[in-house]
Amino acid sequence: MTRSHAPGAASERTAVIEGLAGVVPPRAVSNNELPAAWETDDAWVRRRTGIGTRHWVGPGVSTGDLALRAAARALDVAAAAPLHRLDAATDHPVDAVIVATSTPDRPMPAMAPQLAHRLGLGQVAAWDVAAACSGFVYALATAAGVIGAGIAHRVLVVAAEVYSTLIAPGDRGAGVVFADGAGAVVLRSGEHGEPGSILGFDLGSDGAGHELIEVPGGGALARSAPDRYTPQDLHFRMRGRDVFQHAVTRMTLSSQVLLKDVGWTVDDVDRFVAHQANARILSAVADRIPLAADRQVSNIDRVGNTGAASIPLALADAAANSSLHAGQRVLLTSFGAGLTWGSAALLWPRLAAVPSVHSTGDDSPRDA
Repeated sequence: MTRSHAPGAASERTAVIEGLAGVVPPRAVSNNELPAAWETDDAWVRRRTGIGTRHWVGPGVSTGDLALRAAARALDVAAAAPLHRLDAATDHPVDAVIVATSTPDRPMPAMAPQLAHRLGLGQVAAWDVAAACSGFVYALATAAGVIGAGIAHRVLVVAAEVYSTLIAPGDRGAGVVFADGAGAVVLRSGEHGEPGSILGFDLGSDGAGHELIEVPGGGALARSAPDRYTPQDLHFRMRGRDVFQHAVTRMTLSSQVLLKDVGWTVDDVDRFVAHQANARILSAVADRIPLAADRQVSNIDRVGNTGAASIPLALADAAANSSLHAGQRVLLTSFGAGLTWGSAALLWPRLAAVPSVHSTGDDSPRDA
């Protein structure tokens, strides 16, 4: 069952976006550079996915490295915000860190505490969210709840993936689509209705479809019955046709439920940002809501499908290009393994300059 929430009174403390950034690895892989064994060409890949280029990490670079770069940039943007103040209790820029990923550096511990340490944030609350490609919206909802409950005044949310590490060498289907990247936002406690405020969420799941998108090995199931699993089970698997139908249906319905919940009509939506799964999926969802092409935000052609990172990357890309303006009504929607899905409605914030997601510098691993 889908659950929705929107703040009911203007006096309630609400999560407000004050920092945003995204990064992709410097290694850009065009369709013409894909492995010859996959037997693809640029026209074929663009026709099926809408992707022209994706970015993959170099040797030794992890999800945590990308998360660190995106987080540091988002904190810098937040620090330049007019209302930004250090938290009085912790004397740090944030007092909680949430990381959304399905490609963690290790099965245990969670990535968020180490990220907080690498950022020099001290002993703040830190934890991970695992909701696959819906992870950013789920983490955003978690952060908004923490702020609304008064547990934290300011929260750093990071979504990061290195999907290139999960692609089997012979898997053309996943290989042409999935890519690496990270995006981050800083949320602060603010007033309902001010620019940047998050107005509501719609979240849902259906575990009956858990095998449609999965990495079968690497977990407790494989370790408890090793004879049933092979090294191939450590790679990503997806039933593309079934996933397409579920993604379109779930993101469409979730968006429509949330629009009703926050009191918006389709005409009220200024910008629509869906999980950058596949250009055909994005088009199908927008057509069904329906939302005109000039209100859609997308960068899948340049970065591919970066999982949980795709929405904040698209937002950061649009912000860096001045395609979003303070006060605009923005609708986000996502779908991922689990099955999970989620949508969020917000008013676009007033942000300091957001750097280009492609200004990534070198791709060497950083010390923990």
